[in-house]
Amino acid sequence: MYKKLLILLGRLLAFILALIFCLPVLLLPQATAVPAWVWVPLAAVDLGLLFAFFAIQPAGKATLVALIGVFVVGAASVIASQSFAMTPPILGTDGKPLSGSIATLETVTLNGSQQWISIRGKDTSKPVLLFLAGGPGGSQLAAARFALGGLEDYFVVVNWEQPGSGKSFDAVDRATLTPERYIEDAHALVAILKERFRQEKVYVLGESWGSALGIWLVQRYPEDFHAFIGTGQMVAFLENDLMCYEFALDWARQRGDSAKVEALTKQGPPPYYGSGMAWKEAAFLGDTFAYMNQNPAIRDNGFNTWRDLAAPEYGLYDKVSWFRGVLQTLDVVYPQLWEVDFRQQATKLEVPIYFLIGRHDINAPTVFVEDYYAVLDAPHKQIVWFEHSGHTPWVSESDRFVETMVNTVLP
Repeated sequence: MYKKLLILLGRLLAFILALIFCLPVLLLPQATAVPAWVWVPLAAVDLGLLFAFFAIQPAGKATLVALIGVFVVGAASVIASQSFAMTPPILGTDGKPLSGSIATLETVTLNGSQQWISIRGKDTSKPVLLFLAGGPGGSQLAAARFALGGLEDYFVVVNWEQPGSGKSFDAVDRATLTPERYIEDAHALVAILKERFRQEKVYVLGESWGSALGIWLVQRYPEDFHAFIGTGQMVAFLENDLMCYEFALDWARQRGDSAKVEALTKQGPPPYYGSGMAWKEAAFLGDTFAYMNQNPAIRDNGFNTWRDLAAPEYGLYDKVSWFRGVLQTLDVVYPQLWEVDFRQQATKLEVPIYFLIGRHDINAPTVFVEDYYAVLDAPHKQIVWFEHSGHTPWVSESDRFVETMVNTVLP
């Protein structure tokens, strides 16, 4: 009895592993960038093993062999998907890679650790634009390529997988991550880009958490930057999240959602610390996005997560790390941000500053950007409002976002 149960459980485990590790290679070969000569044999062996599980009589040895086979094929699938990860080439009108363009997915050494970047542009002589994703722990390699591909006509766009996120999830010991580490790694990356593309300065575009990192960068190293562009701009983390918490609580009361009211009241308002704080943040920040999602004034408030995960930039292990970064890295880094308030700590910046802000942003309430703008001293400062956007105008109004970058930010 127990032996049969164990055999059935073994087959179920193998089936689940096959679905996770192997079948995506069969179902999304173009998206995973694994060539046919690799994924066809892997998928064939995988499907054969699955058939064997259900065709053979319960026999411990046969089941064990099949189970080991699935593990081996699964491991080969992960290795293959990681090895063949890439960013798609930029094509000309003839369908061939555009002459003079660049489209690479590569590692760079930043302060002793190997971290990933993508570099995309139609002309390598164009200005360099460094994109800083949200998070901490967020990966937006594919999301930025889909939404902001138009920038590749005017910039060499560099998307940095920050340590603890996506492809750079294991770049450093996550327990040691600090804002200082991000600042200095970004600075090291900028130095590499300046030398590689023979430019004295670069542009930096930061979204959400990346907007805070961008402020620190230009504050400390203004000589490296033409300008800073912030969107979904973070200004004062604790006040920001307290407002979001109260918003979610009030909205739950208005909806008569007593379970939500009870849950939020029980966990209490931020600040939070320690393991699991990411889930506490999600408990109310998720509601700010849900509220924006139903706002008819916002054209498109979210991302296509499954499309992004299917993108060829991510191998199968990267896809898992995409989720792990959002949870595990945020647990480590976010508690270090509660004392950040740029209205006191970064009132004078020596580069032009542009805030590209969604008028209906609830996640990063616009009142804080307006307060910061009022006290900010910079060579040039400007707020550009996106009337049909929430937290992510670069997604909601991507065409206008690109146009603003080109016609307002570029000289």
